[in-house]
Amino acid sequence: MGLYEALGIASIALASTVNAAVSSTGFTVAVDGIDYFLPPKPVASISGCEEIKASFKESPFIPITVASNGTFDVASYSYDDVWQTGFLEAVYLQGGSAPVNSSYTVLSGSASDALAPGPYFVNAAGQVYEAWRLYSDVQGAFTESVIANGDGSYSVLPAGTVGQKLAIAVPSRLYYMKTADKPLAGVRVGIKDIYDIKGLRTSNGNRAWYWLYAPAKNTAPPVQNLIDAGAVIIGKMITSQFANGETATADWVDYHEAFNPRGDGYQDTSSSSSGGGAGTASYSWLDVSLGSDTGGSIRGPSQVQGLFGNRPSHGLVSLDHTMPLSPVLDTPGLIARDPVTWTEAAKAMYGPNITISDAYPMKIQTLSWPTSASNPANALLIDFLGNVTEYLQANSSAYNVTAEFGADNPTLAPLTTIMNLTYALLITKQQVELVRKPFYADYAAKYDGRRPFVNPVPLARWGWGDNQTLTVADGIANKTLFMSWANTTFLAPSDTTCSDSLVMYVGSTARANPRNIYLDEPGVPFGFSSSRISVMAEVPDFVVPLGEAAYNSTITGHVEYLPVTANLMVAKGCDGMLFNLIEELHAAGILKTAKAGRSGVTGGEILLKRENILSY
Repeated sequence: MGLYEALGIASIALASTVNAAVSSTGFTVAVDGIDYFLPPKPVASISGCEEIKASFKESPFIPITVASNGTFDVASYSYDDVWQTGFLEAVYLQGGSAPVNSSYTVLSGSASDALAPGPYFVNAAGQVYEAWRLYSDVQGAFTESVIANGDGSYSVLPAGTVGQKLAIAVPSRLYYMKTADKPLAGVRVGIKDIYDIKGLRTSNGNRAWYWLYAPAKNTAPPVQNLIDAGAVIIGKMITSQFANGETATADWVDYHEAFNPRGDGYQDTSSSSSGGGAGTASYSWLDVSLGSDTGGSIRGPSQVQGLFGNRPSHGLVSLDHTMPLSPVLDTPGLIARDPVTWTEAAKAMYGPNITISDAYPMKIQTLSWPTSASNPANALLIDFLGNVTEYLQANSSAYNVTAEFGADNPTLAPLTTIMNLTYALLITKQQVELVRKPFYADYAAKYDGRRPFVNPVPLARWGWGDNQTLTVADGIANKTLFMSWANTTFLAPSDTTCSDSLVMYVGSTARANPRNIYLDEPGVPFGFSSSRISVMAEVPDFVVPLGEAAYNSTITGHVEYLPVTANLMVAKGCDGMLFNLIEELHAAGILKTAKAGRSGVTGGEILLKRENILSY
């Protein structure tokens, strides 16, 4: 007997004794050049399908459109970014019969289950599958593309498409109808990769962490609240390592920073919610991103990409099953282009801990606000202040936080001295204990005492914290001192308007920060500024886009445009009032919905991206 014969016999014998665990992970097809993913389980079956029987000789799946109430109007489907005219190969009318002189093939037979209107695929056996359109994450905003398993857990999407990046699958918006119980039905949400989602690994921006730990057994409460409200989780999104502040390109080693679509396309995205900001600014098919804000990680990406973003009052929702940077400072926030969708998502995520109200402060206090329209950014900021002042019939005045603190506390050191080390102390000391120590120990136990790779920024920060004699308690004491003062002065509550005043400071002013520059070694985030006020005082701090201003791009050699934004703060617990005020300012035309693409004002094709960005 020859060698090949022996191997052949052995293979046959083995095959007869092994039962392979084979299961479907879904299917990918293309309709008129557009890629689709079909989830593995059919949602119904249609008996008959005789009208398209011959078509199955050419393809295992036929695209069809399902209509309800016995009628079908193409115009009512054309707004959907998943449906296209290729799904008119056949139409299944629920609750009616084929109209006379129909211009499309109408399927006879009956469905085993009621089907929502929209695009589907049917096979020769009559099994009906949902159509999920595949988009390429050309901006590198996602770490993994995901799909629900139907049992509360999620899996990595087993599909790809052209674009050199991940494929993200989104279901048709036609499948969903919002209700009181499901206010986010069909809203597509991306999740920062510090939040656990059952069935998926969490990376925290670190490759070693991703592979060291098993897939999560629980879903973090902020994510679960969104799911319970009907949101469709479509992927996990890029974060800087362990949610520390990193700048492209120098600081990002394990994973690359996402690409900011605005202007020349090579501006820093800000971090740590880099993926959420970039994805929301880039893709009309993404509605909301869940990020986190410890020292500015929601507000920074929102500012540089011209989006709505919120740091909430501290403690509105549990951060169990979420990687900590500093539990006394960490908050979950949302990034969106549309303030109405943003507010709905916030109400679902924070639940009863925010109360929508429509009585607004009659006093506006500005921090370092421009007084002269010396450039286009300042002009936008001055116009915005004037419009809000007029809308509220309020009085506005400048406020100097450091000077007022000194006047009220003459026996204490200056505020900038007291707060200089506070933020750095809290994030380093707490993350070393809660993240680094168990991570290093677990990695060493598995890999014979070795240490995992960590990016330069968290490594530098942790090292600084190791050498500090000051403690977390010292940091909390400084934070509490400032919070007690701030929350009884310029951020005081009000019985009638929730917050006694509306505090405003400048967000972004179209300042270029290109990612192709060499940086100095990473340092530690010392100091105190307007952006640290909400961090220490535990108050809501929201970013709103105002427009854009020109800059001379060193990348393209052309004049390009970057966002101008403002930040609004109110007393702790007044998140609902601030969300409602922003919605009203939007309805009044003072604020505008941001667009996806190169510009938040006009939209437009992202440089280097071949398709036009569609805005809905």
